[in-house]
Amino acid sequence: MVFPAPFADCRHWHWYNEKKPDLEAAEDRVTSLPGQPSVDFRHYAGYVTVNETNGRALFYWFYEATTLSKEKPLVLWLNGGPGCSSVGYGATQEIGPLLLDADGRGLKLNSFAWNTEANLLFLESPIGVGFSYSNTSGDYDNLGDDFTANDAYAFLHKWFLKFPSYRNHIFYIAGESYAGKYIPELAELIHDNNKIDRSSFVDLRGILLGNPETFDAEDWKGMVDYAWSHAVISDETHKTIVKSCNFYSDNPWNDTECADAVDELLNQYRAIDIYSLYTSVCIGANNATLVTARSSLKMMPRVMGGYDPCLDDYAKSYYNRLEVQKALHVYDGSNLKNWSICNMTVFDSWSDSKGSVLPIYRKLIATGLRIWVYSGDTDGRVPVLSTRYSLSMLGLPIKNPWRPWYHQKQVGGWIQEYYGLTFATFRGAGHAVPIFKPSESLAFFSSFLYGESLPSHR
Repeated sequence: MVFPAPFADCRHWHWYNEKKPDLEAAEDRVTSLPGQPSVDFRHYAGYVTVNETNGRALFYWFYEATTLSKEKPLVLWLNGGPGCSSVGYGATQEIGPLLLDADGRGLKLNSFAWNTEANLLFLESPIGVGFSYSNTSGDYDNLGDDFTANDAYAFLHKWFLKFPSYRNHIFYIAGESYAGKYIPELAELIHDNNKIDRSSFVDLRGILLGNPETFDAEDWKGMVDYAWSHAVISDETHKTIVKSCNFYSDNPWNDTECADAVDELLNQYRAIDIYSLYTSVCIGANNATLVTARSSLKMMPRVMGGYDPCLDDYAKSYYNRLEVQKALHVYDGSNLKNWSICNMTVFDSWSDSKGSVLPIYRKLIATGLRIWVYSGDTDGRVPVLSTRYSLSMLGLPIKNPWRPWYHQKQVGGWIQEYYGLTFATFRGAGHAVPIFKPSESLAFFSSFLYGESLPSHR
């Protein structure tokens, strides 16, 4: 593998960052996390205040790269919802180095952690998600895409004050689900402000989006066609939706026939895991199925993300422990925080959502930003068809046509490279791809960072 700058000539200097003193954000260093196995890298957690006047603070968890942390890129990971925790999902179920154990009492090492390739920064965003909060109740009435992007941008610059040595690192943004909106919006904000104020320059080189919400109308069409093509709904239901639903209208649910047919689609998904069609659901102690569509009928259900609802419950148990909150520097000495993996109040009250981020894609593509999009092909909520339909609206010329890509001599999925964007699928993966395909995901992430094509041969 060829290492572009700043990686050049550094691969054998594994001692380089291990011998540097820990001078940055010492008060946020995590040293006594319950159930944590021994690790040879540093990690930090705590709050960054993004608005002093309103008392608005976002919670982060930062893992240094396992080697060469001062040389490797910085990657911000965001989960969606809106209202779901990047700590509960991304950090401790998907790509972080410390994953929740099955009983929720401790943590285990992730053999395919992405911090082998980069420094990982997980952000609970916006306020109301996880441990993030505001002391001003009116802030919660303003939650939406723009609010979230502006707070995330403020967070980055305040975080760099804590960790100044990372300010000049190559920077990427990655995430999944409703972060398909968050990530392009934040990337655009960074791009625009970089041109205005060089003193606040962020060296953004690319974005990586998994099963992302992109263009509402095409996302809905893809969801409907996917459900029909995978035998979740009947021919009759599919025909009714195609005939009666105009997903391009401001409110397609005003049509009763359309709304009833979409209700039927969601009802069929309640029997299985919409985020992973072919895996078992979690059965509770009373033999009740815990998986639901997690949505209100007659409206667009936003993606609440996730794979194993039982593991979601374990996460809630773990992060509501006093000793865990002390270790993560969120306990204020008197009140235990009420942490949940998804905040339904945030979800239900979301006030501002762009119907399409494709105009932002076009803008970012024109700048030469690296943009990779991937889809787990067993996800029913933001299925591969939704993403293909949305991306096709860009009309990008094809650079390298559709082909399988390989990992450990097996087909990992399929890929098509356009001029300006790469799209890939993961064969047999659900909504949160790294849970299902951890080894393939790490290899894919590495290829993204280096801008290399995925292997085309066994």
